[in-house]
Amino acid sequence: MKIDFMVSASRDEAKTASALQIGLVCRRAKELEDAGEYESARAAMSPYWERIGERPEMEGESALDRAEVFLRAGTLSGWIGSARQITGAQEFAKDLISEAARLFEEAQLVERAAEARVDLAICYWREGAFDEARVTLDDALRQLGDLQSEQRLRALLNRAIVEKVSNRYEDALQTHREAAPLFAISSNDNLRGKFHNEYATVLKNIGLANNREDYIDQALVEYSAASFHAERAGNKRFHALVENNVGYLFVRLGRFTDATNHLDRARLLFKALKDKGMVAQVDDTRARALIARGSFTSAETVARGAVQSLKEGDELSLLAEALTTHGTALARLGNFSKARATFEKAIRVAHDAGDPESGGTASLTIVEELGSQLPFDEVLAYYRIAESELGNSQHPEIQNRLGKTARRFLVTHFTSGSQQRNDDNGRRTESVAQSQSAPEMSDLPGFSIEVSLEEHVLRYEADLISRALAASDGSVTRAARMLGATHQGLAFILNGRHKDLLSARKPVKRRRRSIIKYH
Repeated sequence: MKIDFMVSASRDEAKTASALQIGLVCRRAKELEDAGEYESARAAMSPYWERIGERPEMEGESALDRAEVFLRAGTLSGWIGSARQITGAQEFAKDLISEAARLFEEAQLVERAAEARVDLAICYWREGAFDEARVTLDDALRQLGDLQSEQRLRALLNRAIVEKVSNRYEDALQTHREAAPLFAISSNDNLRGKFHNEYATVLKNIGLANNREDYIDQALVEYSAASFHAERAGNKRFHALVENNVGYLFVRLGRFTDATNHLDRARLLFKALKDKGMVAQVDDTRARALIARGSFTSAETVARGAVQSLKEGDELSLLAEALTTHGTALARLGNFSKARATFEKAIRVAHDAGDPESGGTASLTIVEELGSQLPFDEVLAYYRIAESELGNSQHPEIQNRLGKTARRFLVTHFTSGSQQRNDDNGRRTESVAQSQSAPEMSDLPGFSIEVSLEEHVLRYEADLISRALAASDGSVTRAARMLGATHQGLAFILNGRHKDLLSARKPVKRRRRSIIKYH
């Protein structure tokens, strides 16, 4: 009995020592991961796991020890797979992280399970599976309940990121504003820096689209705060990301010298870190800057390199964006057939990723860049794809682009329908598009010198609205966009001045309230 007891005690001590060793290894790997030192973190995990695609050797270990190692190996697989653009890395990462989450849940470790859920959501949004990422983050927040912790901050931060990349900017802005007080009292510089960076990006995009200088100024302040916390945390990778984002803001502001300085610093930092994926993203930004400057040949070369790098990995949404940039550069160079093929590939890639917003953006860019090179019915088909996939986008710039394109369609439709008419001798009159001159008032539909000016204006307005409703299949929202009006504005005009046109609109449908309450 004494011998059995001694053997049992020896085994217990061995298990305890093993658990302590696993805990130390995983904590060290997590510290390096948070600092952006992914390869060093992988090396720290080498006693239990060495490379992407191979499961950790954890036979005989406890469920919690397995969960710790699976979580670290999974998250590192996701980050390294993104940095090195390794095909299949995100799927492998999701498998390990999901198993870790299950084990933590079985042990009723709520915060650790939520941590795993957040890391799982990050893998989903890397792949462009934004709906899955959103649901996973909501699960994490529900698990945490009222618990105030670092994992709640991570879940809120990544929830805002998912809304941003899904072009739900108002939702992203609201999430940032609600979470700001929680981040302000956090002592985690990495988290605070990431919060300021994402908040700045949302402010930047809304500010640029709406000419809001106050938003732009606040974005620059937030980027400065992000850089400050990145330096305090010693996270060179994250500091490079901020440099890239500031560079893109300066591109949009037309400050190309400042933009080049920031983008060059970002690229050097990422290259030193051997982060192939982020170098490609910086190159995509550089290509956009070169397009804005009119340097289309250089832009095409840089954009092509970004596409080649991103083809090797799993981040299909980023690949779709890079393909759209490359297609734009090709179109500006006059290589229209290759540009169209590139845009169509961007649409396919976005759809494969489950990312309709990127596909819609590529479709809209085809209309903008190749509209004069393609038959009208094909251009209209691309526009309808864009409108279908971007119609509910909260990105104000996207809405502006859709409206501008729709108004161009309306002018084309109007001139082709009302300007090519026969004269008194049966000969075709010259169209406005051909003559480059405006029509006389007597040429307008229903014109009569015996009718008041006000009546002429009403008739002309009614004709335009009627054409817009016909072209949009009775959709007031789409007709309003064509006319450069709001849905509410056009509905008011219809109900007030043109009730006879109400029959041309689709029946009003009440919007169903979502059964999901977002945090």
